[in-house]
Amino acid sequence: MNLLDRLICEFDRGLRTILASPQAARPSPAQTLSGAVPAEDREAAIRLMRIDHCGEVCAQALYQGQALVARSPEIRTVLQNASREEQDHLAWCEQRLNDLGGRKSLFNPFWYAGSFGLGLVSGTLGDKWSMAFLVETERQVERHIDDHLQRLPASDVKSRRVLEVMREDEIRHGDSGEKHGAATLPPPIKAAMRLMSRVMTRSTYWI
Repeated sequence: MNLLDRLICEFDRGLRTILASPQAARPSPAQTLSGAVPAEDREAAIRLMRIDHCGEVCAQALYQGQALVARSPEIRTVLQNASREEQDHLAWCEQRLNDLGGRKSLFNPFWYAGSFGLGLVSGTLGDKWSMAFLVETERQVERHIDDHLQRLPASDVKSRRVLEVMREDEIRHGDSGEKHGAATLPPPIKAAMRLMSRVMTRSTYWI
């Protein structure tokens, strides 16, 4: 498959990520749990899960962009495997949003495009830099999940379980990036990624 065909396929995947209902390969960790979220807790849970859903949209875009230009078949496989698990996360978060009566962020197309572009740039720089962005992304997501686990209403045991399993996967993805030769990102780039993440979380919390 030539580059143009691959770009067309990625464009199709992007549309499905943003517009279609994602399908998970693994059952949601929440499906075996019971318990409703009281009305007074629901809005806080929705806002946090909307952020987590948007984060998974960004992860799909980043890894797809990186995989498209990866130089090593091994690195491409690492990215594709991570992307498949992030697809599960995306589906689980969307299911929780639906169950809570919430909606996805209106900014998802914007964040998808930006993350896909970042994936292309980091992948073009070389596999070690692609892995470096993967590691930093996963470490930041891990910190976000830790924060959300503290802020989630105690009544929302289903969202909590989903985030706990997601956290385990994110840690493993970051560890895999380090094992596959990730470079160390310069501090200004890490700071820029944190700033972009902060803008995403604050805007998505409301819209």
